[in-house]
Amino acid sequence: MAETNGHCVILTTCPSREEAHRLASLLVRGHLAACVQITEITSCYEWKGEVKTEPEQLLFIKALSDAFGEIERLITENHSYEVPEIVQIPIERGYPPYLRWIDEVTGS
Repeated sequence: MAETNGHCVILTTCPSREEAHRLASLLVRGHLAACVQITEITSCYEWKGEVKTEPEQLLFIKALSDAFGEIERLITENHSYEVPEIVQIPIERGYPPYLRWIDEVTGS
């Protein structure tokens, strides 16, 4: 495995499959993400004084760390939530051919 400082996974959630797929497509077509995985989850959270439990779509966005600002902008401009989750997790180590693929697809 290769060490890396330039790759990350960014997480965001969406209320519907349609919105999740639309965001994923925008990210990949824009070469901001090499891959976006979408999975159904149930979230329990407090919002405006109420505890809610709702189904959501979780997006795992594989990208370069330097693209965070552009990814954040794209998500906030195209997201239906007032305050969307946008969290970056650095990839400390990874399979070198996979990390090179992220570089190639995102134009690094």
